Amino acid sequence: MEGIVGFLIVLVVLGVIFMMFGPLFTVNQQTAVIVQRFGKFARVAQPGLNIRIPLIEMIAGRLNLRVQQLDVKVETKTEDNVFVHVIVAVQYHVLPEKVYDAYYRLANANQQITAFVFDVTRARVPRIKLDDLFEKKDEIADAVKNELSHVMYDFGYGIVKALVTDIEPDHTVKEAMNAINAAQRMRIAATEKGEADRILKVKAAEAEAQSKALQGKGIADQRRAIVDGLRESVDEFQKSVTGTTAQDVMNLVLMTQYFDTLKEIGATSVSNTILIPHSPGTLTDLTTQMRTAMITAEVVGREPQSHGDRPQGTKPTR
Repeated sequence: MEGIVGFLIVLVVLGVIFMMFGPLFTVNQQTAVIVQRFGKFARVAQPGLNIRIPLIEMIAGRLNLRVQQLDVKVETKTEDNVFVHVIVAVQYHVLPEKVYDAYYRLANANQQITAFVFDVTRARVPRIKLDDLFEKKDEIADAVKNELSHVMYDFGYGIVKALVTDIEPDHTVKEAMNAINAAQRMRIAATEKGEADRILKVKAAEAEAQSKALQGKGIADQRRAIVDGLRESVDEFQKSVTGTTAQDVMNLVLMTQYFDTLKEIGATSVSNTILIPHSPGTLTDLTTQMRTAMITAEVVGREPQSHGDRPQGTKPTR
């Protein structure tokens, strides 16, 4: 019984050794396996089931052929002496036809890519101002890609894309930029508000001017109609009542309007009109004053407009 157990143990150990150093091995998709023979490169095993010579050939290493990304954070300063952190993302992969170069010629691809990203970024950014840096980040990314593509190809790597994913100025600089942007936006808002207020005032003034014009036209039409009505009333009254003058008719009309006005004032309990003590006889004084003013205006209109219009040799009347 003990002999059988020992035999089984030997078989298991031999099986493990066979699996470790056996001729069969598999390679995953998008993976390249370097096979060496006595320490010397023999071939590149492709994806699938592969065979090697036990104890003679061995697997030296595996390379991932998928696209990988390396994020590099570069500290540099701009043309206006502002220190910034520029984050560059480099997407790269091993070229299938240059697996040998990728494995044997370059010990650490990440360090090599990082060094070139630092070199290109620090050569470009100091020639750009901070305000222009955000707009020209694509130029920096293209420069990094072109430089890396040329150099890394010789080492078996291809550069898919280089992206400037972020630009981080110093904290105090960022706060100052935000304050400047806020001030600019407030100034624009104030300008727009002032322009809107100006337009409203102009439109209101135009509307008021049009309203005044229409009101004046309406008042003029109203007075013209009143004058026409009074003229017709005077003519008809003179025809009906013989011996009356136009002045008598006007006095009668004024008296009628006087009583109509009193009637309208007393028709409502709410009124802002203050009635000054008077008597109807003041209407006669009013008409007399109006007639005197008209006669005076006519006389003044006949006099010369200035002293220069007087004939020579005459003296001004005192």
